[in-house]
Amino acid sequence: MTTRSLILIKPDGVKRGLIGKIVERLERPGLKIIGMKMVWIDEDFSKKHYKEHVEKEFYKNLEKFIVSGPIVAIVVEGVEAVENVRKIVGDTEPYKALPGTIRGDFAHHHVEFTNREKKAVMNLIHASANKKEAEEEINLWFSESELHDYSTVHEDHVF
Repeated sequence: MTTRSLILIKPDGVKRGLIGKIVERLERPGLKIIGMKMVWIDEDFSKKHYKEHVEKEFYKNLEKFIVSGPIVAIVVEGVEAVENVRKIVGDTEPYKALPGTIRGDFAHHHVEFTNREKKAVMNLIHASANKKEAEEEINLWFSESELHDYSTVHEDHVF
């Protein structure tokens, strides 16, 4: 089943110059980028995106981090895109992420360390957790006119 997912390359990924490497990891298995833009969000938008975390203790540090620099927002489409993107990205806590995943190869933060230092977990990337969340997030970050329909050579192998 073809689905869509939202991916955000967070400020740490942008500042470290990992945009190209992350995009390559998404495209290599055949996910199709149908929308991409760089944005710098404010506190109000952060609260909309992270609405389920606003009341949690760690949110202040997360908000400070997520508004600290530009973000690259990407919508991908593919077979079971949400699940496949989550596998490519790796565990939310970077030190638990397996080698070969984006977080496993490029990040190493530990929640205990970041909590002690009163920092957000620098985990490079956000990926929608499920199909419902993906739909809500895509609608928050992108208008329909910013999403594009085209064919790729990968689709010849899938459809």
